[in-house]
Amino acid sequence: MLNNKLAFIMIDGLRYDAAVSEMGYMHHLVEKRQSARFKMKSELPSMSRPLYEVLLTGTPVCESGITTNQTVRLSHQESIFHLTKKHGLTNAAAAYYWVSELYNRAPFRHQTDRFQLDESQPIEKGIFYWEDHYPDSHLFADAHSLMTSYKPDFLYVHSMNVDDDGHRYTGDSSEYRSRVIQVDTLLGSIIPAWVKEGYQVIVTADHGMNKDGMHGGTTPEDREVPLFIISEKIEPGMYEEVIPQLQLAPLACHLLQIPASDKMQPLQLPGIKTPSF
Repeated sequence: MLNNKLAFIMIDGLRYDAAVSEMGYMHHLVEKRQSARFKMKSELPSMSRPLYEVLLTGTPVCESGITTNQTVRLSHQESIFHLTKKHGLTNAAAAYYWVSELYNRAPFRHQTDRFQLDESQPIEKGIFYWEDHYPDSHLFADAHSLMTSYKPDFLYVHSMNVDDDGHRYTGDSSEYRSRVIQVDTLLGSIIPAWVKEGYQVIVTADHGMNKDGMHGGTTPEDREVPLFIISEKIEPGMYEEVIPQLQLAPLACHLLQIPASDKMQPLQLPGIKTPSF
């Protein structure tokens, strides 16, 4: 029987070329035909909050209305969190607080909103942080705690340290590349345990990072990000096709074996081994 549970890991600010050159563990999985790797092109603007909405709802910025990082309100779209609940699945998230502001409540209240265990909300079990330097090691521990405690069908994990170091030192710095190695090491310690628990795994990013320590524009450094997929539903290997970022939400639905929303694109991903739901 194919696994339908999914851990969706989003490494904020991880550009494609850095992932290719520095992520040894993830490429070990590709070489040993346990993972597929694609290049993905982000939507515009290549800014964080708009692209969180893209990744989790499959709708472009002009449709979602989440146009800037300063657009602080609940999403008007049907996210993967909404869809899992709609189709009888459970979900959880260990993520930056902007994700809570998009899908649970806005604005985020630091004193009360860090831990959210409320099955009436779109994100049923959530642990949220609000400092960009919150250690990735702690974030993955938060995610692992949610997984072992609640065994959600869909787990969203949102790491910020790569983005933070990119802004501090630029995307061309040794510090940025070193942070990519560090997150790859964390993935090497956590992915085997999650796969053993029956989870498929997506590892991707919202946007990249340019030589000025910023993102938001149209360059490859801003827009090109990796996509790794560990799933029996996807043929492993390296793919040359560039994947539009709007394909991520329907891909997640496919891996979860639930219908995509009416707003999502039809899934057209090379290497799919099982038919869409």
